[in-house]
Amino acid sequence: MTAAPCNPTELWTTQLGTVPYREAVALQETLCALRQRDAVPDVLLLLEHPPTYTRGRRSQPGELPQGEEFYRARGVEVIDTNRGGRLTYHGPGQLVGYPILRERDVLAHIRRMEAAIVAALADEGIGARSRCEEGPDFTGVWVDDRKIASIGVHQSRGVTTHGFAVNVDNDLEPFSWIIPCGLAGVQMTSVARELAGAPTATGLHREADGGVYEHFRRRLLERYCALLGRSPLELAPEALMRAVHPQGQPAGAVAA
Repeated sequence: MTAAPCNPTELWTTQLGTVPYREAVALQETLCALRQRDAVPDVLLLLEHPPTYTRGRRSQPGELPQGEEFYRARGVEVIDTNRGGRLTYHGPGQLVGYPILRERDVLAHIRRMEAAIVAALADEGIGARSRCEEGPDFTGVWVDDRKIASIGVHQSRGVTTHGFAVNVDNDLEPFSWIIPCGLAGVQMTSVARELAGAPTATGLHREADGGVYEHFRRRLLERYCALLGRSPLELAPEALMRAVHPQGQPAGAVAA
């Protein structure tokens, strides 16, 4: 792909729907290589995954205490990944964001994601916080002592991949089968669970415009772009695929 000038104020954003984890990794790797050559601008992929456990670079034996076959028998894939962090769960109803950005300060990148999630949750009446001062195992976003968002990133030649996962309206039970983030006894929560105790909160009344998930997706995109200082350019999945594979979309490529 021929390199073209990238608009420094622009952020390509694409809502991909549900994407198998390995396909999402392959897409990120392709976009990362293009971004390294300035062939595309910074990109934010927003999507969901089928039930999947992913192990980060700091994962330890014992975080899957039942053994991998136990989880696979329940329809949950187990995948090793090169992102930072430890074990976590992905599933339908969880908002996953993969920013493919030219960014050399990884800690600033992580703090920015945390801040955007905290701000979007505050918009819904949910008080949340970063616990970065407590060490790397507490990276992410917390509501009191309950974890609502996980973050893990990878950087290659100044470009980031992987990113954040916010529990919006997903099944939390699979977290109870593991040691999430390597923190024994940690309690996971979600936007829907937190709003269930606040019937006047805005997020509970969004069925007409896509439900809690779609409402929160738009809210978080707005907050993240504001902190990044970018204007989102929303692309349909097929438009992104044409940019990534200008000679024709290969079989099995991500598309809505």
